[in-house]
Amino acid sequence: MELTINGTKHQVDIEPDTPLLWVLRDELGMTGTKYGCGLAQCGACTVLVDGQATRSCVTPVESVAGTEIMTIEAVADDPIGQKIVEAWVSNQVAQCGYCQSGQVMGATALLKQTPKPSDDDIAGAMVNLCRCGTYNAIAAAVRDAAQA
Repeated sequence: MELTINGTKHQVDIEPDTPLLWVLRDELGMTGTKYGCGLAQCGACTVLVDGQATRSCVTPVESVAGTEIMTIEAVADDPIGQKIVEAWVSNQVAQCGYCQSGQVMGATALLKQTPKPSDDDIAGAMVNLCRCGTYNAIAAAVRDAAQA
């Protein structure tokens, strides 16, 4: 099966129902995407599939063949992703950092779809869990990135 990840084509010999998360981490060594709950609830595994925030822990790899997949490893190469990363750093969002790759990917998807989000847009899109409770800093970083 051929996958396009971060602009590079990869051939993987894997069962079609294998979750994308395990292909990224175990087959391709892209460990920036994290396992959290395995139920698509926490968002630690969020990647972009054709620009849409997607929970990779429950996404069968066969369903994303022929799409453009972006992981945290390439987010800073994207102009919007770079703004998000810069805003994350300037707002000192991360504490433990475990959820942050998924948070950054979710924020990047939001600004790709809604370049000037309202506070309600941000609240509606940024639904990933953060056990450290950095939600206010996350919202501030998204607002800053939208203004950049």
